[in-house]
Amino acid sequence: MFNKQKSFFHFLLFAFVLLTPHFSLLTAQVVNQPLHSDIYQYLSRLSQRGVIELHDEIRPLSRKYIASKLIEISDKRHEITDLELDELEFYSKDFGREISKEVKRQISNVKKGESNEPVRYSDSKHESHISHLTSHVSFGYDSYNRIRLFSYEDSLFAINLSPILGYSYGKNDGEKQTHLWNGFSIYGYLTDYIGFSFDFRDNAESGNNIDRKKEFTPITGITDTKPTSTSVEYSEFRAMIGTDWSWGSFSIGKDFINWGYGEGGLLTLSSKAPSFPYFRLDLYPTDWISFNYFHAWLESDVIDSTGIYPSSRDGYNRIQYRSKYLASHTLTFRPFSGLSFSLGESVVYSDKLEFLYLFPLSFFRAADHYYSNQRNDAGANSQFFFSLSSRNHIPNTHLFATLLIDEIALSDIGDPERERSQFGFVFGGSVTDLPINNLTFAINYTRINPFVYRHYIPTQTYESRSYVMGHWMQHNADQIYLSLNYRIIRGLQVKTWIEFIRKGEDGVVDDQYTRPSKPFLFGLRKNYTNWGFNAKYEIIHEAFVSLDFKSFFTTEEDENGIFTDTRRNEFFMSLNYGF
Repeated sequence: MFNKQKSFFHFLLFAFVLLTPHFSLLTAQVVNQPLHSDIYQYLSRLSQRGVIELHDEIRPLSRKYIASKLIEISDKRHEITDLELDELEFYSKDFGREISKEVKRQISNVKKGESNEPVRYSDSKHESHISHLTSHVSFGYDSYNRIRLFSYEDSLFAINLSPILGYSYGKNDGEKQTHLWNGFSIYGYLTDYIGFSFDFRDNAESGNNIDRKKEFTPITGITDTKPTSTSVEYSEFRAMIGTDWSWGSFSIGKDFINWGYGEGGLLTLSSKAPSFPYFRLDLYPTDWISFNYFHAWLESDVIDSTGIYPSSRDGYNRIQYRSKYLASHTLTFRPFSGLSFSLGESVVYSDKLEFLYLFPLSFFRAADHYYSNQRNDAGANSQFFFSLSSRNHIPNTHLFATLLIDEIALSDIGDPERERSQFGFVFGGSVTDLPINNLTFAINYTRINPFVYRHYIPTQTYESRSYVMGHWMQHNADQIYLSLNYRIIRGLQVKTWIEFIRKGEDGVVDDQYTRPSKPFLFGLRKNYTNWGFNAKYEIIHEAFVSLDFKSFFTTEEDENGIFTDTRRNEFFMSLNYGF
């Protein structure tokens, strides 16, 4: 089975590389911008002020798309603040090549009579740069005056190399902790058809109070490589290759995919679980509708007993894990500017690849019935999700709501003896520049009913590498999250936040299938009041210095009904390049 899966993925890569140059519709390359980049916050703020229209329900976004948004902002520079103008110039250096390519395309369309858009002076400068560029090799600065370790660019090929190096020192509950990470990142373009990227980083944490499992926290989960009681080492890499055309894009790789909105955590797809391999298709035939599909290879952590066989060392058998997959597709409608409505479906399945989950236009729920013959123990785990987003309909405001349905029986709703409602929802919003320019206030509420994300078959849970793919606080919990972010000068921002979480017990497997459902927050309660402060300054592109303070106050209910209080503080200082 493993070889068949590997061969299938290699076939996708081979077909992509071999056939891409022969499609006349292909006009550009795709390189996705990492999700940790502050450019996402910048574009989101300007979209909720009505300066641009932003389609970011599913992230990451491509650098080409982000460049087109920066061009739009440049056209409306009279509508942005002085600080936002400084940020525009800063980001334009980072996306210089993508902006130049997009400007050249726009000017070419004007010359061909395919567009009436006027040619601006700033565009002409970009076109001149691309038109006369034969080749450019640089160390320290690229051809757009952006600091890079190494870059090469000509009319057909471009590559950029940056180091990754960071060090964090601090105290966790009075105990010293350090975190050292290093690696490198590469991204570039091959001809006018293919974009690629690669990011690798190695991590070493040490100290007495290290959270090795990283479970009840929004921090991305890890896989230990050399764990001890006072240290842990782990690594992570992301990579992709992709292309696009006038009405869509296709990519394959290993990365995170985020779905929906929510500053305190994402309900549907977050970055809590480690990144996973996938192939992804995005279609946008008109301005008012788009379609996304991806298929991912997950890690089940369930050993396949039929795949165990002896090795040449006594006592060391070869083991294999059961295969696990995720398929997801989403339709997004945009009836008018600033408003979007998304409805999607996903399915977690295991053991072998199935065509109907590889087919983007399948109805996964019905496909599950087809494959399982209506037997739950032979079926998969499907979900439905819906999202509504409104930007600038109330000035400078973004409002959103998301509903995730894991399992619900409509015929039993209202019947207290049979009702099982396993769903979660989040709603909230943010306001920017009111009453002070460059100040953003955000608030959201999240509730996740008991047993959402769970399944009695361990290869069907909504997890990868044993980490939930949705909200990090998991099921039987709710959260109120508030934050205040102020940008002082270009690159310097301070943020304070507070969250209130209530969490009940996990229960046992049989509780999930008992009618009626367990009540919300059943079992012994844990209440969390957490708050923090962060100051961060991006000195140059990707070079950061930051201070981070967090305070955690927990009250835990005992069997006798008495609550026990615990308090813990963290304070860290970090200096890093490459984030």
